[in-house]
Amino acid sequence: MKLVRFLMKLTNETVQVELKDGTVVQGTVVMVAPTMNITLKKVKMTLRHRDPIVVDFINIRGSNVRNVILPDSLNLDLLLQDNVTQVKKKKRRLDTNDATSHGGAKRVRRAL
Repeated sequence: MKLVRFLMKLTNETVQVELKDGTVVQGTVVMVAPTMNITLKKVKMTLRHRDPIVVDFINIRGSNVRNVILPDSLNLDLLLQDNVTQVKKKKRRLDTNDATSHGGAKRVRRAL
């Protein structure tokens, strides 16, 4: 399972996100985009060597994320189950003599 798919399942969970610049952001996950952009609500943001800042919402760009720290109470077994069933499509063998299988009309050759 891809990391982004796992993070998408963390909606309404409280997590800590450590950014590449050392900032630690703690909040409740609202949404995780396929590009790993994370939207949090009820956020407490701690910049290096400064007092925490409290904001309602924040959107973190996925390329700035270093770590996502999960709570201990999280049921990882349930979240790691990959419940996506992939159906393999059978490739149809095309008959090279059959022009209709290629989307075109049949051609008829006439002898002169």
